Order: sequence, then C-alpha cells, then structure tokens
Amino acid sequence: METSIDENIKSALECKTIAVVGISREPNKDSHKVANYLKANGYRIVPINPFEDEVLGEKCYKNLLETPDEVQKTIEVVDIFRPSQEVLPIVEQAIRLKQKHGKPLFIWMQLGIVNMQAAELAEKAGLTVIMNRCMMSEHKRLKRT
Repeated sequence: METSIDENIKSALECKTIAVVGISREPNKDSHKVANYLKANGYRIVPINPFEDEVLGEKCYKNLLETPDEVQKTIEVVDIFRPSQEVLPIVEQAIRLKQKHGKPLFIWMQLGIVNMQAAELAEKAGLTVIMNRCMMSEHKRLKRT
C-alpha cells in the first residue's frame, strides 16, 4: 500500500530536529523565515551554510558531514533550500549519515525544488522524500486539520 503524501508530511512534521541546508541569515529570505517559524513552533534547527557562523542563535555548520556526531545522531529531517541541481550532493551526505546513525529519516525539498535522481537515490537508501513543498505552509495547513 502506498503512503499518501499527507501521511509522509505528517510523519516528517512529528520529527523534532531539522537540518536546514542553505539557511540564510537574511530575515527576508524564505529559508530564514521557514527556519524561524519552525524554531518558534518547537523544532530544533541545525543550520547548514558554509558562509555563516551562526543563524537564529544556533551554531551553523558548513555541511551535514561537518556537524558533530552528537548532532548528526539527532537530525531527523534534512530540509533543503538549494537549487534543484545542487541537491544530489546534499542527499549523498544525508545517506552517509543514515548509514552511520540510522537517521535522518526524511529529505524535504522546499517549494520549487525537484530532483528526481536525488529522490530515487534517497528512497533506495531508505529515506522518505518530500519534494516541492514548503515545510512552514504544510505545518500551518495540517495544524488546522
């Protein structure tokens, strides 16, 4: 039986620790707005951006593999704010973490981001993939139901 996209989204939103890849410190950028919203709604945010030291009061890491082991073990969702053509290496890093720690469980590509090759690779590695959806919008939508 195939799981509906809403069931996958609900499961992802039940997770507590989200790595936000491509987060910006600029408050007007979507990645900042979404991460700020998620943090305000009780999620733990792990910022990933090679050009920042800190975002939203959290230490920022260059990439998923540069996060310390104790942080890697907690990441359940990898929320990607990068152009579609840059998703594959991020998914490859997420797969390496999953092989090492059994997590993350989800790859979430934000609105406008679609990479079928990366999605197939992630699914083969046992990750659930959500593409072309905004985590903040989905949280708001499903909170009401």
